[in-house]
Amino acid sequence: MQFSESWLRTFVNPDLSSDALAHLLTMAGLEVEELEPVAPDFTQVVVARVESVVKHPDADRLNVCQVVLSDGVKAQIVCGAPNVAAGLKVPCALPGATLPGNFKIRTAKVRGVESAGMLCSAKELGIAEDASGLLALPEDAPVGKSIREYLDLDDHRYTLKLTPNRADCLSLTGIAREVAALTGAPVVYPATPAVPVTDDSRRKVLLDAPEACPRYCGRVIRGVNAKAPTPEWMRRRLERSGLRSVSALVDVTNYVLLELGQPLHAFDNAKLTGDIHARLAISGEKLTLLNGQDIALADDILVIADDAKVLAMAGVMGGEESAISLETRDVFLESAFFAPKAIAGRARRYNFSSDASHRYERGVDWGNCANALERATALVLELCGGQAGAVTETSARLPEPKPVRLRLARLQKVLGVSFAAEQVATFLERLALAFVREGDDFIVTPQSYRFDIEIEEDLIEEVARLHGYDNIPGHAPKGRLAMLPQAENRRPLYRVRQQIADRGFQEVINFAFVPEAWEQDFSANLRPIRLANPIASQLAVMRSSLFGGLIENLAVNLKRKQSRVRLFELGRCFTQSGADYAQPWRLAALAYGTAQPEGWGRDNRKVDFFDLKADLESLFAAELSFVRPEQPHPALHPGRAASVHLNGREIGCLGELHPEWAQKYDLPAAPIVFEIDLDAVTQSAIPAYAEVSKFQPAVRDLAIVVDQSVVLGDLLKGMKAHAPSQVCDIQFFDIYQGKGIPDGRKSLAFRIVMQDTQRTLLDADIDAAVVKITTYLEQNFQAQLRA
Repeated sequence: MQFSESWLRTFVNPDLSSDALAHLLTMAGLEVEELEPVAPDFTQVVVARVESVVKHPDADRLNVCQVVLSDGVKAQIVCGAPNVAAGLKVPCALPGATLPGNFKIRTAKVRGVESAGMLCSAKELGIAEDASGLLALPEDAPVGKSIREYLDLDDHRYTLKLTPNRADCLSLTGIAREVAALTGAPVVYPATPAVPVTDDSRRKVLLDAPEACPRYCGRVIRGVNAKAPTPEWMRRRLERSGLRSVSALVDVTNYVLLELGQPLHAFDNAKLTGDIHARLAISGEKLTLLNGQDIALADDILVIADDAKVLAMAGVMGGEESAISLETRDVFLESAFFAPKAIAGRARRYNFSSDASHRYERGVDWGNCANALERATALVLELCGGQAGAVTETSARLPEPKPVRLRLARLQKVLGVSFAAEQVATFLERLALAFVREGDDFIVTPQSYRFDIEIEEDLIEEVARLHGYDNIPGHAPKGRLAMLPQAENRRPLYRVRQQIADRGFQEVINFAFVPEAWEQDFSANLRPIRLANPIASQLAVMRSSLFGGLIENLAVNLKRKQSRVRLFELGRCFTQSGADYAQPWRLAALAYGTAQPEGWGRDNRKVDFFDLKADLESLFAAELSFVRPEQPHPALHPGRAASVHLNGREIGCLGELHPEWAQKYDLPAAPIVFEIDLDAVTQSAIPAYAEVSKFQPAVRDLAIVVDQSVVLGDLLKGMKAHAPSQVCDIQFFDIYQGKGIPDGRKSLAFRIVMQDTQRTLLDADIDAAVVKITTYLEQNFQAQLRA
């Protein structure tokens, strides 16, 4: 919304500077996005009259002009403008003047002829781009008057960034109401007396869609002069509000739109047939709009039609066939109220917008239709002449403003400010809101132009605006702080994050919305959870695994020449089982590139399964077991992957990315990844006291030969379960296959550490423990001691 400050001050003129007024409006919720002067700075430019013009004696394109600067004061000025002529009134920059661009005017000789000043074009004054000739002023322009004062060039243009709920401020009247309420300054609204009826012409109006158009006012005006010029004051106000002047009739409708906020439309009455109908379009009806666009109307588009054709897209734009022109003699003026729901989105459907639709979508004052029509009629008669017919007004069920209760106690609680009931009453009176007192409560009935007041919080906002947001004290919140209990058997998430970051990983956070292909590739999920309204077409499902985001992160980093990437993510996944949904937290990590950062004395060994396995094991105090999965994980290499178990329960998987997906996602090599349930990571055993032995340990190495199919994890688990109490640790340290070992067999070597807290172990104790373990291995795994 753009408007001229000088125009606003004809309604309400508070004792505030332009900047102070802008700040006031902004702090009241009407954000001033831009405040700029309508003309750049220049000095000593006056209205002058060209008295005579003669050709320059030494230049074909120059003229020597005698110019009257004021009563009895003349000057000789050399001018090259093509439109200079005797009797023309133009701006004249006097010697000593400074024009935009710091261009200084002085007395000088031009081709030997003295010139004391300069006659100016609009471009030279910085008020327009037209440089084709001098800026011609009206004949009644007072000679000698400052051009800044005459053209009101000390004016400013405000641009408001209004929120959609404040449609009542899309007019000068609405803004003036706000300024008057905020400052207490008196406000003067334009007079809209009923225009005398001097013609009996009228058209019947039928509301065929009363819910969409509950009020329609129309009037015929005959004998207008459509070629009449638009007065300078109206043209100036329109241009400073962002609208160009078209013709007197069109300019009047635009002027009333800006002044009162009521969109109007003027039809050429000679092009209308029969009655006026406000109805819904018949699907497929055609209409050529004023912007030249041909559209096919849908059956939910409200239109204005006569008995023969569609005339306009109601509340949006008129049709070309019934448009006024400079030859128009009779007009039919429309002023109507269209329901916001009937107009919202209709213009955007056809890829355009209009000032009328912008207002009707947000809500127009349904009680102002007749006043706006009278105001427009008066201006048409003043500028174009003619005889006005009677107003035809047809109404159906209009919106009924619903009373809203404002509780004083609630107001004070929300704003944190103590208000007296009389103070609140004063605020409501300044806003012209009708109310009834019920104790400390106010029953407020909003006006027809306040579509934004529906609930108590809306009224609280109004009081806050008038009281001033700057005047609401900013109290720091107070509350009792207490340490939250932290279960000793759970690790907080920040510790998990820190622990894996200490291993050289960097955390990433990815969308939970993923492409459907990721679910199929990394989870073999053919029925993912779909989003009803995805933020992007490619992010249409919810993730059931964190692998997809990490793979994409890796691809992005490789494109940016990062050769070593170590990432982890902690986030929710989403699964469905029948009608039940689950949102488990999971931890996933990815390692790619060299096992160690590049450095002196380090090899360039690539990261492998066992590197990431070590990283994973570092997160757990309890021992993990890694088992060949019964069913290969869809994301992992079938021969280089394992399922991860904790205390006999599967908690995740670890392995190398499947070569198919490495190729599909343009990865030079397959990364190593793991994904586990976060709940397993956050579990922590409660510390328990254990006596530390004062006696030295005994160490024995045991080498056995077993079948190739025997799993090391099963061996270790069984050995520890059946070892005597003196055995405190069993470590695997070597595997051998080759000379001396039969085919299909392998040699495994273990270190057994034994220690007692009460005495030094004897050889007999040690040998008995080794024999017990060996016997268990021979009976359960057909193991043989290696010679």
